[in-house]
Amino acid sequence: MICVPTPLLDKQPDLSMVVAAVETVARNVCHGDLVVLESTTYPGTTEELVAPKTERSSDTLLSDREREVLTLVADGLANKQIARSLGISERTVKSHLTSVFQRIGVSDRTQAALWAERNGLRHADPS
Repeated sequence: MICVPTPLLDKQPDLSMVVAAVETVARNVCHGDLVVLESTTYPGTTEELVAPKTERSSDTLLSDREREVLTLVADGLANKQIARSLGISERTVKSHLTSVFQRIGVSDRTQAALWAERNGLRHADPS
C-alpha cells in the first residue's frame, strides 16, 4: 500500500506531486489530504523518478559492497548467483538489497536495475 496526496488520483499527475508523495512515504508520514492506494502506476513517471541524481553520486550514496550487489542485479543475476559470485550468503545479498532500495529510493529490483543503469553501475555487455 502507498499513501499519496489525492491530486495524484488524476490521470496525469504533475511529477512534482509524485515526487512529494514518494518523499512523504519515505518519511513514513501520512496525514492531511492523503488517500491509501493498493497499487497505482502512472505512465512516464518511473523513468523520471529513477533518473540520475546529480547532487549525490552512487559513490557517496552506496557502500562498495552495495554497489557490487546492485551492479550484479542490473546485470540480471538472481540473489543466489550474486551470493556465489561475491562469496557471501543469499541472506546477506537480501540485506544489501534492502539497504540499497532504501538509499536510492526504489521499491523493487527492476527499479533498482534501471537506477543502476542510469547511474553507470552496469557491466558492459560482452559482445
